[in-house]
Amino acid sequence: MSKPVRKRLADGPMTSARKRKLARLAARPDSEIDFSDIPRLNESFWKNAVRNPFYRPVKQQLTARLDADVVAPPARGRGYQTRLNRVLREATLEDVKRSA
Repeated sequence: MSKPVRKRLADGPMTSARKRKLARLAARPDSEIDFSDIPRLNESFWKNAVRNPFYRPVKQQLTARLDADVVAPPARGRGYQTRLNRVLREATLEDVKRSA
């Protein structure tokens, strides 16, 4: 059994010829891009689409002052940060819908 060989762009050295080729490609206008080999996405595609199951949003640490009864030990239990994040996300989305 042979071992698969994987090559990435970063594996090879960035030669001056390679740099020139990349610079030429970057300088080309978007209007020259050929999209003819990309299939059209119709409504049925988007109806069955799902969010990337491996997507994990970037977390940011912050400090917030909350009422004592909100963070009392029974309310804090396992997964309280996830629940708090879900409630804040729902409230944010609701605000966005109302302002649109």
